[in-house]
Amino acid sequence: MKAKEKSRYCVLLSVGYMLKTAWHTRRSVLWLCIATVLIETALNLTRLLVSPRVLERVERLAPLSELCGTIAGFSLALFFLYALKGYVDKNVLYGRIDVRTAILSEINKKSQMTSYPNTRDPEALKLHDKAKNTCSGNNKASEHIWKTLTLLLQNLLGFALYLWLLSGLSGPLVAAVILTAAAGFLANRQASRWYYCRVEEEESYWHKISYIDGRVRSSALAKDIRIFGLAPWLLEVQQGTLRLYEAFLKRVSRKYIAACAADTVFSFARNGLAYLYLIRLALDGNLSASEFLLYFSSFGGFSGWVTGILEQCAALYRESLDLSVVREYLHLPEPFRFSGGAPIPAAGEGYELRLKNVRFRYPGAGRDFFSGLNLTIRPGERLAVVGLNGAGKTTLIKLLCGFYDPDEGQVLLNGADIRTFDRQEYYRLFSAVFQQFSVLDITAAETIAQRIAGIDRQRVRDCAERAGIAETIEKLPQGYDTHIGRKAFLDGVELSGGQLQRLMLARALYRDGPILVLDEPTAALDPLAEDDIYRKYSEMTQGKTAVFVSHRLASTRFCDRILFLREGVIAEEGTHEQLLMHGGGYARLFEVQARYYREGRDF
Repeated sequence: MKAKEKSRYCVLLSVGYMLKTAWHTRRSVLWLCIATVLIETALNLTRLLVSPRVLERVERLAPLSELCGTIAGFSLALFFLYALKGYVDKNVLYGRIDVRTAILSEINKKSQMTSYPNTRDPEALKLHDKAKNTCSGNNKASEHIWKTLTLLLQNLLGFALYLWLLSGLSGPLVAAVILTAAAGFLANRQASRWYYCRVEEEESYWHKISYIDGRVRSSALAKDIRIFGLAPWLLEVQQGTLRLYEAFLKRVSRKYIAACAADTVFSFARNGLAYLYLIRLALDGNLSASEFLLYFSSFGGFSGWVTGILEQCAALYRESLDLSVVREYLHLPEPFRFSGGAPIPAAGEGYELRLKNVRFRYPGAGRDFFSGLNLTIRPGERLAVVGLNGAGKTTLIKLLCGFYDPDEGQVLLNGADIRTFDRQEYYRLFSAVFQQFSVLDITAAETIAQRIAGIDRQRVRDCAERAGIAETIEKLPQGYDTHIGRKAFLDGVELSGGQLQRLMLARALYRDGPILVLDEPTAALDPLAEDDIYRKYSEMTQGKTAVFVSHRLASTRFCDRILFLREGVIAEEGTHEQLLMHGGGYARLFEVQARYYREGRDF
């Protein structure tokens, strides 16, 4: 199996990161860890001493009052310590959850603010998923590490105390206890290491099982499953994956059974040696019954401390690896500038966008998508971009909007390279409706305004009216306060594809950026609705630089200039009439589309 790549963050750095996060988030986590260590150690020591001390009083025929006082004293101590332990255990969880939540918030912030190329990079996405998994529950590293650190400190302190208690006995016997405990730990560690190296294999099974389960219950696929009879096939795939997972679990079980057997042998040898040695001392008259009980219990506890130290060190190492993934994701390099950039130039008479000798290749692709591309979009110009699927229309939009930087050449805004700007400030220049969009389960008004508070209601209604969605929204149960979607709210409504596209157009209008980008804004609309949008297009783009992407060439006649793309190249350029007269690819494509609207035409 391929060795795991060495992490840039060692155990000490991971522990330091968690301590720093807790100090700034919830300091009580640190104090409660220390309190837990002291209470648990005191409890173990009290439980260890209670029986030998009572037995010692019986051996020397101590007065009943002294015997009862000893029992009462230990009982009160145990009662107090257990009560204190219960209080600490009850309150320790909340702070740890706060720390984990703070880390999860940082991960979410990173995923929302990271440069667009990182959202498409498979390695970055895999790193994100692993980082979120580290914060996905109470038993994950971002929270469980506090328990690990607590147990480690508790075992170290217990080891020191028990070593002091046993210091008067045989040194070789103490060494033998340490060695057999370490041997048993190594046997278990070998099994744990084998499993840990195959965690990704287990995750792959769960990912497949969860994916199929989600698809089966998906409302979006319910029709396909029934029409095409996919249920038996999906069930077969799911059962096949479950069989593979079952075989994996059997391998894991065999490893752990062998490790447990080895640990049992070492435990038997360790306890046997200690028992024989103490019996010999007792028979020789060198140990009383109470001392025998004290030392025998101490040997058992001492081996437990040794094993605990080794186990928690191994657990801490594994958790530090998981936490290093979180830190690697949070420190993922950003190709874009997000602070300290040059100020965006004033709009003046508008913004000019220019691509200068642009060469661009998608990450991992075998060839350039654009090479030597030059384009100037003048201030206030309405530019249409058309072409067949894969011609480069959406890629061109991504470069203009600053979602990708070219591998060579420049994207210029009023003559300045957009790399010099704060990319977030650059994004604020754009109002856009993208070909692929998502709608949050919030109200219609919040969807249009893209905010929760400070919504200009009149402006929301005006934008909805201009986008042709106002009448639809006003008919909803709560009007503009109706929730869109049913994933988060039971009273939500589902809009059609065309209605959602109009809603996205209203959102772009509310944004009112000086540059308007419409990437297939009418793809889900019927011809009448599409015609309505075209009639309003001139009003929408008044005083703005606009880029309009469409497959439907009839829409381009409303634009000042048309680019016809073919395989990443601007094959033709001009107005609608000029390109028709040219008789090239644009004219042929327009003719093909126009046939379907000519009554009585044979195909």
